[in-house]
Amino acid sequence: MPLANHPRNWRFLITAQPAQKFGDNPVEVRETGHYTEEYIPSFVEKWDSLIDWEKRAESEGNFFIDLLRKRGLKSVLDVATGTGFHSVRLLAAGFETVSADGSAEMLAMAFKNGMQHGDHILRVVQADWRWLNRDVHGEYDAIVCLGNSFTHLFSERDRRKALAEFYAMLKHDGVLVLDQRNYDAILDEGYTSKHTYYYCGEDVAVAPEYVDDGLCRMRYKFPDGSVYHLNMFPLRKDYTRRLMSEVGFQRIETYGDFQHTYRGEQPDFFIHIAEKEYRMEDNQESSYAGAVGTARSYYNSPDADTFYATVWGGEDIHIGLYERPEEPIADASRRTVERMASKLELTEDSVVLDLGSGFGGSARYLAGTYGCRVLALNLSEVENERHKELNTARGLNDKIEVVDGSFENIPYPDDEVDVIWSQDAFLHSGNRVRVLEEITRVLRPGGHLIFTDPMAADNCPTGVLQPILDRIHLDDMGSPGFYTSELARLGFTTVDSGFEELREHLVTHYERVLEETERQEDHGLAGKVSHEYLAQMKKGLGHWINGGREQHLTWGIFHLTLGAGRSY
Repeated sequence: MPLANHPRNWRFLITAQPAQKFGDNPVEVRETGHYTEEYIPSFVEKWDSLIDWEKRAESEGNFFIDLLRKRGLKSVLDVATGTGFHSVRLLAAGFETVSADGSAEMLAMAFKNGMQHGDHILRVVQADWRWLNRDVHGEYDAIVCLGNSFTHLFSERDRRKALAEFYAMLKHDGVLVLDQRNYDAILDEGYTSKHTYYYCGEDVAVAPEYVDDGLCRMRYKFPDGSVYHLNMFPLRKDYTRRLMSEVGFQRIETYGDFQHTYRGEQPDFFIHIAEKEYRMEDNQESSYAGAVGTARSYYNSPDADTFYATVWGGEDIHIGLYERPEEPIADASRRTVERMASKLELTEDSVVLDLGSGFGGSARYLAGTYGCRVLALNLSEVENERHKELNTARGLNDKIEVVDGSFENIPYPDDEVDVIWSQDAFLHSGNRVRVLEEITRVLRPGGHLIFTDPMAADNCPTGVLQPILDRIHLDDMGSPGFYTSELARLGFTTVDSGFEELREHLVTHYERVLEETERQEDHGLAGKVSHEYLAQMKKGLGHWINGGREQHLTWGIFHLTLGAGRSY
């Protein structure tokens, strides 16, 4: 590697600055380069007692290692090495790792730690992110920027410059992994910490001393009575995601405390995984990537089309509300539509956008009952053709517009509709934040959002839903806490309770679908739908039933309105 001969490697000019210097007014120190003066030797010497390597390794597990291995990546540039925790773990896991940091004191400690933790000789380089390509050479499969380090950049220009440098140093299909504190929660709700991730030392007191929109001044008090501070910029999660996208990263996933969904609690830290790879698409397939593309292929299949039309209820292919366990699926499914519609005040002038409209049962009920106009967006062309045929038979073509498309990229302009309606569709997205942002964009201020979705319960243990996720080809599910938090951030306010939880109907519904599948299988369904499809469907329905009975899954009706102060 060219880095081995870099003049900044192996030797560090460390000045023994006795104390941190913030001047007469510390909260006015908002300068990107100042962090190098904040990490004085006495503070760096105590840094590992703040982290507690053993507890930190236990709390994050192999999250980052598995993330990189899953993508087949080998070469990694750790641009925020600090005292070397992640560099050492990556080296131990077999990755070709180069360690960079802006603080010479930190790099000196990292080199020492590498030797002490497994005799690893770190290849180190002191570098400023804003000129990373000047200080570091080569291209990498992955760049990791961890430990809440990106928060040291105080100007947007510096942040954009750093991200552009990261982007340029990645190979064409490279990945950037960047984390940050949950400053949204600190700014909006005040500071709390589960003290479980990242900073795990038991004998160090950490808390913000001062917070405003441009500064979070953290205070660190150690057992010997010494106190240190770091001045950092409070990055909001979606601001960071937007910068990554605008610099050129194509796909960005965000985890909260190493989980896709936040399980009803605010995470302490966010982890962003940004992919550089540009996928050239010259047709409609570009709108159907990832989980959405998988769902589209599934619902376009002849087996799925026949099964849902025959077994699930015909027109309303979603979870029903049951007055008695044995009643017909179609009756219960239509009752869900009626319950949702009764919460709205629709008129002939209303414009409703139905996301994931399926065979169009809800659209026809709304248009036929209230005379409103319905825009029916759905990704399955096969379902849409059946939808159009049923609209023609009911004489509703002039009221319902059926559109092929994805709710991750809604093909309508801003402020277009009065009501967003959706039933059990959002779970099929691999980027639900994007879906909610698109909803916010096209919904008029004061408009209503009403939807249902099968979800993970907020207290769902990690891993128990994997059989369901494998069945529907997803990495995660939403949760009530996730939707409540994200929609509040986007400017929505709740109507009544906001979420009417109806978990028991999810269990009843999947029990009824399983019963009906087995009944029809004995009466000719097997001649219309493949044996493999039915076997997998029955197995999957069993997982849904068990998940509901164990209260790991939930379901219900969300109803919110969009305020004028929305954010997207």
